[in-house]
Amino acid sequence: MTETLFHAYTPIILWTALGFILFRFIPNSLPRLLGRGLYWVGVPLQILTLARQANLSENAGVVPLLAIGALAVGLTFAWLSLQVWKRFSRENGESKKSSVLPFLDRPHCGSFILSAMLGNTGFVGLAIAPSLINAQAVGLAVFYSVTNNIIGTYGIGVFIASYFGRPAKRNHWWIQLRDILTVPSLWTFSFGYFTRSVELPTFVESGLQASVEFVIASSFVLMGIRLAQLQGWKSFQVALLPALVKVVVMPGLVGIAATLIGLSGDARLAMVLMAGVPTAFASLILAEEYDLDPDLAASSIVVSIGLLLLMIPVWLFVYG
Repeated sequence: MTETLFHAYTPIILWTALGFILFRFIPNSLPRLLGRGLYWVGVPLQILTLARQANLSENAGVVPLLAIGALAVGLTFAWLSLQVWKRFSRENGESKKSSVLPFLDRPHCGSFILSAMLGNTGFVGLAIAPSLINAQAVGLAVFYSVTNNIIGTYGIGVFIASYFGRPAKRNHWWIQLRDILTVPSLWTFSFGYFTRSVELPTFVESGLQASVEFVIASSFVLMGIRLAQLQGWKSFQVALLPALVKVVVMPGLVGIAATLIGLSGDARLAMVLMAGVPTAFASLILAEEYDLDPDLAASSIVVSIGLLLLMIPVWLFVYG
């Protein structure tokens, strides 16, 4: 198990550390430019590649059901947590300037919900899955990742980011609908899905695979840069709750559900791994694109990655 965990953890640690170091030598505008570049170019390329690889006929009902159920759990727990948080803040007279429990405004709330709901099934999940499960189960993991990204990240996630990224008075339902329909990842998924039977030239397929590796590395670097910009521990305190929901609660419930519907072995482990991956880098990318709270997003990512390192051995013991 030690060698398996070493291969799974090494890319996360190295690329994040590189971003942390590079922070001192880059222009202040680069993190936002990198985040927007990933949103408009990098992630769409990854989705295109995944859509061409995914076997959407295998366990067609089970995998999306578990993925959507996990999203619903994250969204519900995040919303309930915010209601309790706001009520506690009001009752104790908390303010933005003085707080033991920090006040959460609209950008904070948006990043809080995204951090608890969205999982990094692509950049982290599919990076570590081949080291932990067999090839057939990896196919299920790819299917889960596609469902999570299309319905969760670039469907519900964009709606939430668009809603909380704008003042309440300027919000209209058609604005959120427009933002969802213009997400580039949805269009590249459609293109990739409907061209699965079309053989591309070898150099194109190789280029797509190489682009996925580049996008993963760039996302880790962006996280490292954002972590280097954090000031103090307040963001980490706020990030602990969504990270616990994402890495402990969601995979626990998915593991129970997968068992009840008859999955076992590596297939069940694949679903647990995908449900329990850290907070999505997309939450940071969406925070950059829609002016939410990138500090909270970055903090949630690093806290959930720390929890992931602790939870993977537990999942392997229970489900492996």
